[in-house]
Amino acid sequence: MDSVRIDRWLWAARLFKTRGAATEAVLGGRVHVNGVRVKPAKEVRPGDRLEVTVGAIRRELVVRGVAEKRGPASVAATLYDETPASVARREQLAEARRLARPLGADLGARPTKRDRRRLEALRRAQRGRRPS
Repeated sequence: MDSVRIDRWLWAARLFKTRGAATEAVLGGRVHVNGVRVKPAKEVRPGDRLEVTVGAIRRELVVRGVAEKRGPASVAATLYDETPASVARREQLAEARRLARPLGADLGARPTKRDRRRLEALRRAQRGRRPS
């Protein structure tokens, strides 16, 4: 076996959890083989260069082996090599996420009951109602 469908390879290489998810990614244009957008039936061979976007992470891979069946993670890791530029970019994004403030950190402390009553009164006044 010297080539395999791109959707099967992505699933076997454990880049996607299901083959259906891999197929959707290919159809959605998030997978390029040798710089060209492809269809799920595209055959990949060792030496092909892939650009795969999973979520916000874009990986550049070089195919080293092919497999039609999903095996253990240790075998899946031997199917491709990630380019050094791609690894550096992923590590930089991970560091930026780690240093970013968590969601809601800028909201301050939880409002007290008195604060909530004042906010509600202000909102009622803005809508044209009289505060009670």
